[in-house]
Amino acid sequence: MASGHIAQCLGGILASRAGATVAVSGDLRLNGAQLVDGVRSLAAGLLERGVRPGDVVAVVGFNSIEYMELLLAIPYIGAIVAPLNYRWSFEEAAQALELVRPSAFIFDGAYSSWALRLMESQSFSSICLYITIGDPVNTGQGANFVSVDHVKRSCRGTAEMEPVSAPRDVALICFTSGTTGQPKGVAISHTSLIIQSLAKIAVVGYGEDDVYLHTAPLCHIGGISSCLATLMAGGCHVLIPKFDAKSAIKAIQEHRVTCFITVPAIMADLLSYSRKDKLSGCGSVTKILNGGGGLSDELINGASHLFFNAAIFSAYGMTEACSSLTFMRINNPELQEAKNQLSKQSEGVCVGKPSPPVEIRIDRDESNSSSSQMGKILTRGLHTMVGYWGNNTADTPESVKNGWLDTGDTGWIDRTGKLWLMGRQKGRIKSGGENVYPEEVELVLSQHSGVATAVVFGVPDSRLGEKIVACLSIRDDWRWVDATAEHQGEGNEVSAHILQEYCRIKNLSRFKVPRLYHHWSRPFPVTTTGKIKREELKAKVLACMQPHSSL
Repeated sequence: MASGHIAQCLGGILASRAGATVAVSGDLRLNGAQLVDGVRSLAAGLLERGVRPGDVVAVVGFNSIEYMELLLAIPYIGAIVAPLNYRWSFEEAAQALELVRPSAFIFDGAYSSWALRLMESQSFSSICLYITIGDPVNTGQGANFVSVDHVKRSCRGTAEMEPVSAPRDVALICFTSGTTGQPKGVAISHTSLIIQSLAKIAVVGYGEDDVYLHTAPLCHIGGISSCLATLMAGGCHVLIPKFDAKSAIKAIQEHRVTCFITVPAIMADLLSYSRKDKLSGCGSVTKILNGGGGLSDELINGASHLFFNAAIFSAYGMTEACSSLTFMRINNPELQEAKNQLSKQSEGVCVGKPSPPVEIRIDRDESNSSSSQMGKILTRGLHTMVGYWGNNTADTPESVKNGWLDTGDTGWIDRTGKLWLMGRQKGRIKSGGENVYPEEVELVLSQHSGVATAVVFGVPDSRLGEKIVACLSIRDDWRWVDATAEHQGEGNEVSAHILQEYCRIKNLSRFKVPRLYHHWSRPFPVTTTGKIKREELKAKVLACMQPHSSL
């Protein structure tokens, strides 16, 4: 085996953690030797049942020890693991399965109905093997499905097996959560996963004394890469089926969890639950890694009080780059008061420096004279994807040129080497000949005390090309005053005029200040990963926006 392989972490676990607990789920506890034996037995059992190098094996289910074992056992025999999002509808899952054409389908008991529909369909004849994680539910045909546990117990031997790799070193196909169209399957190599794990170990500091709580699902690159980093560091894993604040806080207290990862919504839920339950703090936690969007000052302060011993890091990345590209420490555990190190300026949001093996450069947009430092964020290195999966292979996409992957984001790099993020290239608004990035305007608007969420986009305008629109949800104790209503002068009021003045006070360039404002009182349309569907929201706002919204 010429290159690295993610299953090589098993040797380290066996050498240093054979008798120590390395995985906990409910009442089940495994030591290092049991985990390694489980992975190798499962790998041998899959091989005996016909799974071959290069085959794709689709998996859907909640977080469990068996799921973690599958992430290693499938690539162990040179097959490729393709985790499906458990939040998807069957129709969304079917689109992903059509793309990767798996030879095996492994599913949590709760997804037995998916398996039955796939078996009945003419479109999925490539699937020859159906295996359950746990017991199938709500089906009289459960006897037709073999379980993961049975596959492990019935294998005939693992002693001579060495890990092998699939063609082009592909270990994993991770699906992106595009807001429109069919999901894209990102093919990721063993090398990329190892590089990412080492970066997280180096920057965040995972070690064999850590107890890692799986707050993120194992179908997302963030959850997978942090799981592998903890496996390679030799830490202990605490698995809850899926995140909810009560289960997570209980697990943190019961198992003295030292580290976990978040997105802003997870952190907000943890803080909200801790306030209701009047928790004084969780002192065992020493490391928190946040991704999927920056934490607000309010969340950083709250997190630093609840997890008072924790170093909090923020990461910027993407599935195509195997998770995190840059990292930044955003608090100081020595201080009682959180100190927000994120400089929020009109020049974007600072997201820190690249990890050691990651190369980043800016492809400048010379046509825009007002932002000469700014351009497309490109990255190169062993961390980038093999390609997008299609026709049983990974194809190099148009977004890769001369080895450089276009992230789809825009930003600039300062003199100290820190990356500043402006926003998505696709979301860029061209107003009066100037480039405006929605995220920059949203950042300013969201700092107003009365604004809960701000979403900014452009609408066609005959004079400017595009006019900037802000769609806003307001905090519970604030009142929205539109152009036809009167201010009552009670203080907790928000209006288009107030927000325009606020943007100017915050030194937002005049051409970036929204012209139109729309008060949104319903939940925002979001993807399965919690990202706001900007285009869908734009269509809904345009359908109901009245001329009097204009100033």
